[in-house]
Amino acid sequence: MTSIGGAEMVDWNLAVATATRLVRPGPEISREDARAVVAELRRHAKASEEHVRAFTRMIPEGTEPEDTPVLVVDRAGWIKANVAGFRELLRPLLAKMESRRPGGPGGAVLGAVGGKVTGVELGMLLSFLASRILGQYETFAPATRELPGSTDGGGRLLLVAPNIVHVERELDVDPHDFRLWVALHEETHRTQFTGVPWLRDHLQGEIQTFLDETDVDPMTFLERLREAAQSLSGAGRPEGEKGEDGGRSLVDVVQTPAQREVLGRLTAVMSLLEGHADYVMDGVGPEVVGSVAEIREKFQKRRAQGAGRLDQALRKLLGLDAKLRQYKDGEKFVRSVVDEVGMDGFNRVWTSPNTLPTKAEIAKPAEWVARVHRKAES
Repeated sequence: MTSIGGAEMVDWNLAVATATRLVRPGPEISREDARAVVAELRRHAKASEEHVRAFTRMIPEGTEPEDTPVLVVDRAGWIKANVAGFRELLRPLLAKMESRRPGGPGGAVLGAVGGKVTGVELGMLLSFLASRILGQYETFAPATRELPGSTDGGGRLLLVAPNIVHVERELDVDPHDFRLWVALHEETHRTQFTGVPWLRDHLQGEIQTFLDETDVDPMTFLERLREAAQSLSGAGRPEGEKGEDGGRSLVDVVQTPAQREVLGRLTAVMSLLEGHADYVMDGVGPEVVGSVAEIREKFQKRRAQGAGRLDQALRKLLGLDAKLRQYKDGEKFVRSVVDEVGMDGFNRVWTSPNTLPTKAEIAKPAEWVARVHRKAES
């Protein structure tokens, strides 16, 4: 990235170093047991591929979509992958912000100091998330030797082994069943992106449109990150104090009217993807995961409760509460549509960006059915 005064708006290496240093240690496990967990997760990922494809029918028999690697990583590996993805995704926005930075020695100092401050604060946020993510289909980071991806340059399935072990112990569930259950959810995301070739570019285009509409100066951007990072150290608002809106997420505080339109479309597609993964996980689970009912009940309770007041505050700030609603709303949408028009009828959703549900249709699935099916049949 071209930068004024030789300094970037974000010191990405410092973000990785900070997050890696601050992230909580994983659960205690012997080296032999850790190797066994990694091997089992890889086996489950492979088995899940067959289960998910058979259940969703998204990929026609006899066709083979583009292959993407499965990477079983630790928390540091997840951090590095996501920093690489953020760096690629935010490149146009940061270039725009850099163009507004004052030139000359003053601008260079602002860049050097601001980049390091932002790197530290981004690292603090990533350290919080790195101990909570079980798996992820990462699609934006370019492929490298350390972070292999699909042949078109991106896309890999990440399974975060220490987090999976931590949660299975916390829930006191069968570890082998839980690992397969997680793999089913994440494999569904991989199938979504490999089975729908236009989806990655569409999602990236929507995000870039959102960022293009961002009209925020560098100091305001730093302040938003600082607000989030201060929540980690308890240096934000006094306990119990709330703003007039009860607290806003990082996404909320930078919205323009144009961004709200884009965000509505992004919310709809993310609700679809997350809800579809939950629906598939529940559909396949009873056939292959013996203790799926117990796992689902305990995991849903954990997901809803969070880990305490600090955790709840950060979830709000980072927009993670909205993500929980996406799971619920999206799953209801998928279930309602499949019940009415069957799996093949639901799969029309993957035809093109025009057949994706709107935010309103996520809440009222019958409206999507009327638009996509009734119109096509008339």
